[in-house]
Amino acid sequence: MAKFVTFGEIMLRLKTPGHDRFFQTPSFEVTFGGGEANVAVALANYGLDAAFVTALPDNDIGEAAIRELRSFAVDTTTIRRSGDRVGIYFLEAGANQRPSKVVYDRAASSICECGPGDFDWDEVFDGVKWFHITGITPALSQSAADLSLEAVKAAKKHGVTVSCDFNFRGKLWKYGKTAPEVMTELVKYVDVGIANEEDCQKSLGITADVQVESGELDTKKYEALSEK
Repeated sequence: MAKFVTFGEIMLRLKTPGHDRFFQTPSFEVTFGGGEANVAVALANYGLDAAFVTALPDNDIGEAAIRELRSFAVDTTTIRRSGDRVGIYFLEAGANQRPSKVVYDRAASSICECGPGDFDWDEVFDGVKWFHITGITPALSQSAADLSLEAVKAAKKHGVTVSCDFNFRGKLWKYGKTAPEVMTELVKYVDVGIANEEDCQKSLGITADVQVESGELDTKKYEALSEK
């Protein structure tokens, strides 16, 4: 197995051309994307041995996503083929003062419907050095949250270093659990946490007086936040 493994959802990415707003144009630019898949691709581009673990439907769209990953030399051998759909997100690129806009359509996607026991973690972590996950996958569904916790526990059991990009997404936590209810348990198994001041506070339910003002950072406040 690859030395570096990432786990999460890869989605169909539908972007408006240029800086067009939604439905100013009859067409979308179609690619694939997802935070954890992007990390696997980046590692492979650096010449490292990287694998991506997810679930995709056994249809042409799922196969296209796998081909895309393989084109970047990402190991896809432990991807599960199950479920009926690939998650989708629509992207409208910002311009000047107008921010970018994202609309998710990922309910009932393949990874959302997976749960504990659906992956052979002994196989996934055989010979692996580093495992990367984010706070996005636990936000998708209760079963995906349970699966994420199972994954990090299995990684620690196999002596694998675990990193987590907290990556708080308020739009995704809709199934009845708050981010702190889930992430405070998951983070117990994390060696390297990656977050800005908002991600850290909203994901873990902690508070600290950390704000970016006039482009200047008070590093002492960040130290206090990190200690919490």
